[in-house]
Amino acid sequence: MGTSTIVFSMSVVIVLGLVGSDPDPLQDYCVADTKKATRENFYFNEVPCINPEHVDTSHFATSALSKNGKIGQVFGFNVTLATIFNLPGMNTQGLTMARIDIGANNLVSPHSHPRASEVAILLKGSLLVGFINTSNHLFTQNLRAGDCFVFPKGLIHFLYNTDSKVQALVVSGLSSQNPGVQMASPAAFATGPAMPDEVSKKLFQINDQDVTRSRTSLGG
Repeated sequence: MGTSTIVFSMSVVIVLGLVGSDPDPLQDYCVADTKKATRENFYFNEVPCINPEHVDTSHFATSALSKNGKIGQVFGFNVTLATIFNLPGMNTQGLTMARIDIGANNLVSPHSHPRASEVAILLKGSLLVGFINTSNHLFTQNLRAGDCFVFPKGLIHFLYNTDSKVQALVVSGLSSQNPGVQMASPAAFATGPAMPDEVSKKLFQINDQDVTRSRTSLGG
């Protein structure tokens, strides 16, 4: 291997390392100025900091995850997030916290987080969890209260409540301030504009009625 090839390879590794995760903070903390960073104009990797002299303990605490989430009707779960908008001290720390309430015999359907790995801790109930690697190998595990499971960054994963009577409660930590989420089913049938029918039919080997039924049930 020539010197130029080695130098190029090392450069690629260094660049990938720099862009592989949220940037490190340059100070002890950078409490988010949520007046300047609303959900409508939040397009930065981080948001502006308030004056450090105005920081107090309340910026590092929240009760956002203490309340039960309202279970959805389509998939039967609810996700409540602790983000910079209710926990401004999280700004630049490279993490997000989530409370996940999953209805009895319901699931968090297959999805991925393109910018974060996830550690899920089951606090109540019983779950079947799993993820699929890029070789289409499925890894699954049954969890009981107190167990935890890691979902690698960017891989499709799911959480299924196997109890037919009791809701499950999960708390997850994600390794990015803005992990992103892409749900597999809506990505196929609830896009805007809609995926061409011929593409959907060939991809899933279904007919026109199946396409229409799937879009209707997923809100497409």
